[in-house]
Amino acid sequence: MAPLTNGRVLFNSVPTGFPEPGKTTVYDNSHTIDLENVPLKGGILLKTLVLSIDPYLRGRMRGPEIKSYAPPFTLGEPIMSHGIAVVLRSELAGVNPGDHIYGALPHEQYIVRHNIAGLRVIENKHNLPWSVFLGAAGMPGETAFMGWREYARAQKGETVFVSTGAGPVGSLVIQIAKEEGLKVIASAGSDEKVKFMKEIGADVAFNYKTTNMREVLTQEGPIDIYWDNVGGETLEAALDAAGVNARFIECGMISGYNTGGAPIRNLMQVVAKSITISGFIVSRLEPRWMKDFGEYMLPRLASGKFKYTEEITKGLDKVGDVILAVQKGTNKAKAVIQVADE
Repeated sequence: MAPLTNGRVLFNSVPTGFPEPGKTTVYDNSHTIDLENVPLKGGILLKTLVLSIDPYLRGRMRGPEIKSYAPPFTLGEPIMSHGIAVVLRSELAGVNPGDHIYGALPHEQYIVRHNIAGLRVIENKHNLPWSVFLGAAGMPGETAFMGWREYARAQKGETVFVSTGAGPVGSLVIQIAKEEGLKVIASAGSDEKVKFMKEIGADVAFNYKTTNMREVLTQEGPIDIYWDNVGGETLEAALDAAGVNARFIECGMISGYNTGGAPIRNLMQVVAKSITISGFIVSRLEPRWMKDFGEYMLPRLASGKFKYTEEITKGLDKVGDVILAVQKGTNKAKAVIQVADE
């Protein structure tokens, strides 16, 4: 077989605001690979099928001098995100051709790995689309389930407010909360997303761009639990609408990802209302909750009890555009890049 193009998405420059397709990241098709003869040196050859585009990727687009919970991308090297790949060849014990691998993968069509550290072979007993393992059955779903189980301390009849409620994390938080008998208030940035939130059970769903958020929260609150994906003005409004002993679960603050941060001016409410604020990184919760997650989430997704939405874009060359859409919130559902068919 003649060598094939091995397309890659490279981290090209550190952005100062929103990441720019073709500047912050560039698609490179200068590399080739001989699938039959490339040396594996005891490792495996992977063909990338699908890659996840998530909000946190913006935080890795920084210089190495800035420290955070995840390492920065390396200039001139492929960016990385969660993905699914199929094993084409293997010299590694316990990993066979045809196996599917899940974990953080470089944005590259074909990958040679000398081990599977940080990756795992996954089974698909419920015959879900592989893309779902990047959303509801993967890291976003884990985030919703594990964060809720660890920090919500939910009681039937309480009220939860979920920001970015139509996203892959927020939409599952809504459904988990409804299953546990809570009243759910949820916000998103389009009428289409509002419609979806209502379909999955939100009692009150609104478009924060066209509706006065504070009026809604004042009328429908007080809030017992706030699931925060946004920060900024939304977090401020939730603090003012919180009840005594409220629990705030800080999952993300995308309103500040591309602006350097959004200040919160009413943190005294934490004191006045005895609010508990819990921030978390899902990987730190996985040892405690991974087994429960699989037993809980996969059957609900397979049966259709829990709903999810996806926005699948074909081609590695579209990665930069999709990253920007996720940062601006113009994507309509969980963003996935389809790199190749099975």
